[in-house]
Amino acid sequence: MQSLSRAQARRVALAAQGFLDPRHATPDLRTLGRTLRRTGVLQIDSVNVLQRAHYMPLFSRMGPYDTALLDRASGRAPRRMVEYWAHVAAFMPVDLWPHMQHRMRLYRDRGHPWMAGVDFELASSLLGELRGRGRQTARDLDDGLPRDKQHWGWNWSEAKKALEYLFLAGEVAVAGRNSQFERIFDLPERVIPAAILAQPTPSDAEAHQELVRRAARSHGVATARDLRDYYRMPLAQVAPAISALVEDGELVPVTVEGWSQPAYLHRDARMPRRVDARALLSPFDPVVWERDRAEKLFDFLYRIEIYVPEAKRVHGYYVLPFLLGDRIVARVDLKSDRRAGVLQVHAAYAEPGAPETTADELALELRSLAGWLGLADVVVAKRGDLSAALRSALRSSAV
Repeated sequence: MQSLSRAQARRVALAAQGFLDPRHATPDLRTLGRTLRRTGVLQIDSVNVLQRAHYMPLFSRMGPYDTALLDRASGRAPRRMVEYWAHVAAFMPVDLWPHMQHRMRLYRDRGHPWMAGVDFELASSLLGELRGRGRQTARDLDDGLPRDKQHWGWNWSEAKKALEYLFLAGEVAVAGRNSQFERIFDLPERVIPAAILAQPTPSDAEAHQELVRRAARSHGVATARDLRDYYRMPLAQVAPAISALVEDGELVPVTVEGWSQPAYLHRDARMPRRVDARALLSPFDPVVWERDRAEKLFDFLYRIEIYVPEAKRVHGYYVLPFLLGDRIVARVDLKSDRRAGVLQVHAAYAEPGAPETTADELALELRSLAGWLGLADVVVAKRGDLSAALRSALRSSAV
């Protein structure tokens, strides 16, 4: 059985995620499509303290790009990506729609824990409204019924709850988002390309294999737990899919230094001698969203502290790891101060063994991020052991 060092596994994983791909001066839809094929999904999150989560992984890999590319790819025909509950709420390539039919059927038959008490008569009525009126938000269709405040304080109307059920069940699709970041719903046949809808529905086993296959391509090398997490699949679906892909030779069993569980290397995975990445990673980036995997690959202990009371936070509210080469060498707590036109660095910390160039390289990436966000400057607070060196590096880079 082939054995990989931790460094080899790390480089395989970063190559699979697109960090070997060149950054273009003017990324276009082809660049975006290639990057989406690498990541497989782009997780969506409502937190907008820096930038919406789904835009960030593209910046990390492509560099500064026009965010209208993503809006066009997801909001205009012919769509290249579409929203669904693929990891959690996420954009996925539109050709995955048929392979999510088994999941849609499960939600249709069993519902979702968050969807308890759905008014199915109302859901049917809303489906008719969409059919006749075209794309609408839940607010557009809200009939003023009492709201149920649950689940982290979400205040969902009965119409919103019914539409979310229809979305999970695949009865409606997301045609886009409005300026308030609300989903705009429509019928699938008016969102998903006809050629995709015309494809035969895969069997459950075929769909499970395709999802594990894509997870393996995006990971490069992964444990069963990693593969299971990528598309949030039950183990009962993942284990047979892994066995079938191993038998076909698409997945190669390997051992990885320091990993207690067996791992699987995708047969097409690249194993570079070096990775020259320089990127800030969103908390929702596939490289770090599975915290145990991030620790196994990078020896990087990472917890998002958005939901931690301020007094108990260790590193800050919205902390991004900084990837340099094939290592995570620092972390920074960032905020876009759009009114003042500055990128605020509330705290900056170096990881153990970070190279001497860390502050200089981080300063360059922060200036690139600020420019992409339309912010004129970067301001660093005093918190963190890297903050003084980072301020100095920023002053030097501004000269």
